[in-house]
Amino acid sequence: MNPFDLTGKTAVVTGARRGIGAAIAIALAEAGADIIGVSLSMPEDGAETGSAVRACGRRFTGIACDFSDRGKVLDLGKRLAEVPVDILVNNAGTIKRAPAAEHPAEYWDEVLETNLSAQFFLTQAIGQQMIATGRKGKIIFTASLLTFQGGINVPGYAASKGGVGQLAKAFANEWAAKGINVNAIAPGYIATDNTEALRNDPQRAASILARIPAGRWGQAKDMAGPAVFLASSASDYVHGTIITVDGGWMAR
Repeated sequence: MNPFDLTGKTAVVTGARRGIGAAIAIALAEAGADIIGVSLSMPEDGAETGSAVRACGRRFTGIACDFSDRGKVLDLGKRLAEVPVDILVNNAGTIKRAPAAEHPAEYWDEVLETNLSAQFFLTQAIGQQMIATGRKGKIIFTASLLTFQGGINVPGYAASKGGVGQLAKAFANEWAAKGINVNAIAPGYIATDNTEALRNDPQRAASILARIPAGRWGQAKDMAGPAVFLASSASDYVHGTIITVDGGWMAR
């Protein structure tokens, strides 16, 4: 019996069009899950992510949603509450960079709404369905190294990711006894769109790389294994945990 087998499961992955979300969606499909991929500009066929999922012999459904718009997130939650969802990966997020003293209110509002409030309301909607039907489930948040650290020029992002870590623990405390596992993955410095500004800054890029014991920036595919673990029965006694996937950054 393979404890990592997800055959017959349905997984919702937000932010699934590219980067970490796409890598996780494809990894879950390779493990056997059908995928509902949600992103701001996700086409119904899922573009490259959808093609990769279908190449695994799994179904893909694409849904577009603006996670900074609470009304649209609530509508998404109602729609997904009608689907027998087994796995939710809360990965959608955004980042806005500006020094704290000059950080615009609109940056703060957009980041907190997208990265924290949307995560809460979507988890609430799908969790209610799991509880009402007695369906065991797996919920995974994408946290960050800034769940533990303050960062530079990203106060809203740091606040939102700190909140994500606490949100995962809060849901776990209430839902673990109901057969719902809630955990988080905290990626380190991963080569994605969100870190492009850092990688293009020679000094910041060099200082970051110097602290990573693994000696390299992470790749989106590095999240695949941890995501499959947390989505599968292999993690049935793992609750309220934040797994760092950071090349050793937090150990340095």
